[in-house]
Amino acid sequence: MHRIAVLLVEPVVGFDATIAPTLFGAAADADGTPLYEVVTCGLSRAAVTTTNGFALLPAAGPEALATADTVVVPGTRYAPARSDGVLQPELAAALAAIRPGTRIVSICTGAFVLAAAGLLDGRPATTHWRFADDLRALHPEVRLDENVLFVDDGDVLTSAGLAAGIDLCLHIIRSDHGAAVANEVARYCVVPPWREGGQAQFIERHMPADPHASTAATRQWALDHLDEPLSIEQLAGHANMSERTFCRRFREETGQSPGGWVRSRRVERARELLETHDLPVDEVARRAGLGSGGNLRHHLRRGLGMSPSSYRKVFQGS
Repeated sequence: MHRIAVLLVEPVVGFDATIAPTLFGAAADADGTPLYEVVTCGLSRAAVTTTNGFALLPAAGPEALATADTVVVPGTRYAPARSDGVLQPELAAALAAIRPGTRIVSICTGAFVLAAAGLLDGRPATTHWRFADDLRALHPEVRLDENVLFVDDGDVLTSAGLAAGIDLCLHIIRSDHGAAVANEVARYCVVPPWREGGQAQFIERHMPADPHASTAATRQWALDHLDEPLSIEQLAGHANMSERTFCRRFREETGQSPGGWVRSRRVERARELLETHDLPVDEVARRAGLGSGGNLRHHLRRGLGMSPSSYRKVFQGS
């Protein structure tokens, strides 16, 4: 079983500390068998104070990091990393014990710890937009992008603040075990099953003053008609808006353009069909609204680095 160690660095952000244990702990196969073993750990087994008025008792000490397949560092106000960009010897030694090839994940300001350990040097990464300038000043070698929800750089993944940590954990579960498992975890946690990593962190206006001016109903309608042509003209017409107004409000509410949002939803639908059905690739592409098998192959290779047949083998075991 894949073992995940969640390293609580004092003072840890309480919300962030609970994300990985909750989501990975809820991931199970069709028979209900857990897919991950999740353990919280600290630099000792002593209670770890949080920034939210309570303490957490880790299940293990730093030795858990040496046996983990994935290490998650939640957000923290750990002063040496946040103020000076360095780690105290005890924490540095704990991180040095992580095995080569271990997947390393940060949530929110946990990126300061990874950066101070040199794990983000030369890599793309993100953190909470409010603290991005601080991280950039301490570690200019990090290729920081504070305008995205999360960054997947293979063996090192970073997320923005708070709820973006949920998005990243769902992304990891989806990458490991497919959309069906990730969607079930999302349903259990009552959160959206999919927000693309490249989506904007800060969306200027989530809800218009006039509810009838929202694009939400049109987005739901589009999800029910992904296999049909969905032009900007059609979407704006469904929302009873001009194309210019629709595009502006759509981006204000989602952080994406209508075309980019539809394309992402279609790729996600294709992935679900590949995981759960034995349909020919051309039929998967048609049902997902991607037109042709060649177009589907293009999107999967660009986004995941694999062909539809390879993707199906990974998630169907065939």
